[in-house]
Amino acid sequence: MCRLFGFRSAMPAAVHPALVTEKNSLLIQSREHKDGWGIAAYGAEPVPLVAHGVGPAHSDPDFERVSSRVSSHTVVAHIRQASVGAVELRNSHPFHHGRWTFGHNGTLRDFAKHRAAVEALIHPSFKAHIKGTTDSERCFYLFLTRLSARYTLEHSVAVEAVARAVAETMTLVSAITDVDGGEGPRSAMNFLVTNGEVMVASRRNRTLFVSTGPTRNTVPELPAVGSQVSQLIVASESLCGGPYWAQVSEEDVIAVDARLVFHRWRVHELTGGDLFPPVNPGAPRNAA
Repeated sequence: MCRLFGFRSAMPAAVHPALVTEKNSLLIQSREHKDGWGIAAYGAEPVPLVAHGVGPAHSDPDFERVSSRVSSHTVVAHIRQASVGAVELRNSHPFHHGRWTFGHNGTLRDFAKHRAAVEALIHPSFKAHIKGTTDSERCFYLFLTRLSARYTLEHSVAVEAVARAVAETMTLVSAITDVDGGEGPRSAMNFLVTNGEVMVASRRNRTLFVSTGPTRNTVPELPAVGSQVSQLIVASESLCGGPYWAQVSEEDVIAVDARLVFHRWRVHELTGGDLFPPVNPGAPRNAA
């Protein structure tokens, strides 16, 4: 089990409070989720700058040092509580490939048993990039496999396509892992993915909250679908307990596009009936 943080804004902004100084910042949460951390931030270049640590964020001065320097329009941060894979730098989230950054809060059910079946869904050109031993990294490259079958990863991609690839990943994985006779709860797949322009998050078997910043509303609610926001903050837990954190529903996928227009779907709405075409018909577009 881990904790996620995503920030997408019209204007670059500091995220140090959310990561370090809020009452329920990631630094505070890292006292429980102590098995590594990572921060990815997008600047002028399309490829993010990424920093990782292998120890608890609350006792690693690099976490606060990096956090204090980040001012960006798009940030993904993660603190890890290891469930699959050793506590090693190569297993720290967020994972990144080219323009794409990915974090996961959750665990695939009986992953050791199903690892080969999950890996069989990943295109060989992506499989060669896997460095660690986590279920999460494999979900990332399965997501890229699905997305790159239709779109070039180095260019802008429609938010609906990214959301669909996230939903397909969730559905394909759950069809393997959540089978009768398995032990424990179903696979938890809270994913957070961005290319610096669009940002997409899913909720499955873990909590997920969204904020658009301070508001006068006394009842927390998600933005209206189709509305434009000035910023979107995604977190596994509300960071300061304020009234402006709205909970994402189970089996929902939420997103903002490059213009910061808010979108929301049910997972089954995105997968439709075209979920199981061959996933390896040829080399993905810009897989390297």
